Amino acid sequence: MQLLRARDAVMQRFRPHLRAQGLTDQQGRILRVLAETGRMEMGELAARTSIHPASLSRIIPRLHGKGIVKRWKGGADARRVSVSITKRGLAVITVVVRKSDRIYAGLAAEMGPARWRELHRCLELLIQTAGAEGEATTKPAAHRAERGANGYDATG
Repeated sequence: MQLLRARDAVMQRFRPHLRAQGLTDQQGRILRVLAETGRMEMGELAARTSIHPASLSRIIPRLHGKGIVKRWKGGADARRVSVSITKRGLAVITVVVRKSDRIYAGLAAEMGPARWRELHRCLELLIQTAGAEGEATTKPAAHRAERGANGYDATG
């Protein structure tokens, strides 16, 4: 329960600016990943965002309808769908990332640099130890390199 409470406490700081851009938590994660990676197949996007594929398949059409993402069927295999962020989506996520960076900097200052680094070290260890599915377990160094300079994903 403590991890859930911690996540909820942190997300309370991020939700207002996500909502101001018309985004849910999950939509913000999707746009952040697409902004960093470009075009991606739905299965990989689900793994990178920790969003269940069934949920992702409901969210992407909404984002497509808003003109924030594009989607393509994959050639011969119509079951394969790729997604990319549009210029409009990049404009939206840029605003979110800037605000998120300020929020994270505030959290880091409140906790202090040593505790902030220790928190991230412990979270990485927990992810690896728990054997979470997806990229966090299989590619922790690459995932860390894609985060901001302070070691966090700026979408919250």
